[in-house]
Amino acid sequence: MEEEQQGRRLGDGTDREEEVGRGVAVRLVLELSSSSSGEEEESQGSVEVTRGVGGDREARVSESRDGLEVNGGEAESQCLPGCPICMSAWTADGVHRVSCIPCGHVYGRSCLERWLLQCGKKTATCPQCGRKFQQKHIINLYVPEIYVPNNDLEKQVLSLREKNESLEKQNQELVEEIKEHKRQIMLQQHFINESSLKRQRMADQSPYGTTDGDSVASLTVDDDHYNPSKFILQNELFLDGARVMGIDASNQIIFASGRAPGNGAEHVLLKINMSRQGLQKIHLPPDTKAIRDICILPEGHAVFASLGKKLSLLRYIFEYVQVLFFIVAPGWSCTGDQNNSNHIYAGLQNGMLLTFDIRQTAKPLHSMIGLSAHPVHTVHSVADSSVSRKVLSASSIGPCIWDVDGSRNRPDLLCGMESLGVCISLACNPPSSELLVASFRPRVELSDDGTSQAGKSQSPTPSASGKLGCHALIWRTSDTSFARDQICKGNVSGLRMSRSAIIPCTRSDQHLFAYGDESLCGVRTWRLPSFQTHTDLRPHRQPILDLRFAESSTGDRYLGCLSEDRLQVFRVT
Repeated sequence: MEEEQQGRRLGDGTDREEEVGRGVAVRLVLELSSSSSGEEEESQGSVEVTRGVGGDREARVSESRDGLEVNGGEAESQCLPGCPICMSAWTADGVHRVSCIPCGHVYGRSCLERWLLQCGKKTATCPQCGRKFQQKHIINLYVPEIYVPNNDLEKQVLSLREKNESLEKQNQELVEEIKEHKRQIMLQQHFINESSLKRQRMADQSPYGTTDGDSVASLTVDDDHYNPSKFILQNELFLDGARVMGIDASNQIIFASGRAPGNGAEHVLLKINMSRQGLQKIHLPPDTKAIRDICILPEGHAVFASLGKKLSLLRYIFEYVQVLFFIVAPGWSCTGDQNNSNHIYAGLQNGMLLTFDIRQTAKPLHSMIGLSAHPVHTVHSVADSSVSRKVLSASSIGPCIWDVDGSRNRPDLLCGMESLGVCISLACNPPSSELLVASFRPRVELSDDGTSQAGKSQSPTPSASGKLGCHALIWRTSDTSFARDQICKGNVSGLRMSRSAIIPCTRSDQHLFAYGDESLCGVRTWRLPSFQTHTDLRPHRQPILDLRFAESSTGDRYLGCLSEDRLQVFRVT
């Protein structure tokens, strides 16, 4: 009798469970958010269950945890998944760990086991869909944290970041322009004051108490003539271990080469986008070693000479580096031919000059021996009306001119600079190269006791950094003849062979000469041919190592200056 009553109770329970399984409607509300402090997400769950048998009854269950109350399925704060049976948050482990059954619905494992026990048999039905399952069908789930990305929010953040960078760049340019305008106003005011004093003195000396029109006009200097160029900082990047650079003004790309920080670090080549300020590392072939010079060629090519006895071609549209030639000595300089885009010249550490055709990589077209075994640290191709090709170079003995297609296999030393010291730089104005500036530092001579001392003809060093050297202006009088002109004193490096540049001026006949002054740790420019100081550009923390002037096909002009830890590019107007 008791067994019959117990079976009747179990049967009634089973019938009720199946009825509830068919009539259960479960809505699980999940909301995910992260706290502003970056701590772990707190899980809170709420389930609203509506049960109906034949549509006659409805019951609502609302649960509140940690002050969070959910009604009608709308959560007002953070929510994480919970078990639809007990409405408690499930866990990643333990008796109530998150589990699923073959139909795919997810519950806490202890709730499923209790449901099977309550059914009193090996098989039970899913409370949500009514599909049958057994104890062996329960599968433990290993659920990591759930993250729902907000793509719209990420896009908004990126858009705001780009706008902020653009505004910062515009603000920096405006600040520089304001500074430059203030400086120009001060210069003009100073000049006006001096002109007024001169006119007053001339009026006092005139018997009529005034000056004639020609005299007044002669004291007035046109503003474009007085200030031939302006420099506006466009790019400034902080680097580490930089040494040489190259500028492709037409494609708005800068290349900077140097050594990565740390002992035994590799030599690297960086590609920098001038418009987007992007920086990308380009891998070099093995054993390339230090890059000494970079030359920009047409059609997206760049050639660089390295101390690894390699002359390499970079096709930077595809970011591909190809070793063109294995040279007999470390390369110190390279340049492209002004008349033939396929020909390049390379100056070597042993004083030789080699001519190559990038279409024929078997051997050089010409090999010429220098006047000494000192490194050829600078090479410039000369545009010439004659059939013969000319190349200007510089080593420590001084500037030289090479007749590449002539019968002579050695260069000619430019006269008049033997007593100026050690030549450390040579700048020329492309493409005609009618104007040159050679930079010198004092020679080091050994005294009777074996110690070194500067030449007696040189003045004492004006500051603790660098030496007092000079810059010599040289005019090209014919295809092979040059004449020395004015000389300007300047503070130069006692160790490095820093490059210099000549900036053609479009608004006047005056050109500018730019050089990295050691006492300034920055670039100083002089007017040519007078060598009057024009302007000092923003200083660096380290001495200037490389200077490059580049002009695009549309007429945009840039001056790049590089130190060991910083790159600056100025737009020249």
